[in-house]
Amino acid sequence: MVVAIDGPGGVGKSTVARRVASARGLGYLDTGATYRAAALAALQSGADLDLPAAVTTAVGAATIEYADGAVLLDGVDVSEEIRSAAVTAASSKVAAIPAVRAIVVAMQRSWVVDHGDGAVVEGRDIGTVVFPDALLKVFLIARPEVRAARRAGDHEAAGSAVTEIQAALEQRDHADSTRAMSPLRPADDALVVDTSDMTLEEVIAEVLEAVDLANDRPRLL
Repeated sequence: MVVAIDGPGGVGKSTVARRVASARGLGYLDTGATYRAAALAALQSGADLDLPAAVTTAVGAATIEYADGAVLLDGVDVSEEIRSAAVTAASSKVAAIPAVRAIVVAMQRSWVVDHGDGAVVEGRDIGTVVFPDALLKVFLIARPEVRAARRAGDHEAAGSAVTEIQAALEQRDHADSTRAMSPLRPADDALVVDTSDMTLEEVIAEVLEAVDLANDRPRLL
């Protein structure tokens, strides 16, 4: 059982996905963290980020793992390091390389197979590419100014003005939604939830209700 939760930055994907997974006893995978780890692998190798082949070689040579909420790169916990400004800046460029996405998506699918009871997987292309047959697909959205205000509370955005954060989010949105491979968009059958004027508890309750309804649906064999 896979629950796919997608959406742009600042909509609350990670918090909602973690809480839903915990409430239903499912595994939780933050796919954005795996792409950040791939970006860190490229940076540590010294690869030129403008050379897709070099970046792909660096990522292919690395071992990226996600365990108990921690991100491991070649066995080292890099959960804090992947939130640095340098990794944040490199992530979109690295994640836009088709060969890199193929490597990381394979890892994500393998992780879910290893969590056989099911998982809540959050990212930007889970319902459209990684798990197009997910039991439930949810796409969270929010108004730009709301997303920026929320992101301002994250430690990686500390010291940045809300206007700067909003501009950075919009730039990331454009990059993610216009890339040739796996663009950011809701799946045709996704439940779209505008979280702008909802509390966190209200969003979680709506997603949990959708999970339970989807789980009770008769499925074709």
